[in-house]
Amino acid sequence: MATLDLTNEEEKELLQILEKDYLALRIEIVNTDDREFRRSLKQRETIMKSIIDKMRGPGA
Repeated sequence: MATLDLTNEEEKELLQILEKDYLALRIEIVNTDDREFRRSLKQRETIMKSIIDKMRGPGA
């Protein structure tokens, strides 16, 4: 597993970027008709959500 050493400011900025892109991804999933493409987007959504949850920490 890779480790990334970020300052508090960098971590906050990265989390904001991920959350914004996550919301855009959810909109793209809803608007996608192609089943295979939607499946790949949902896999990406799952990964992004996991990263966001880890960055927010327990109980967030």
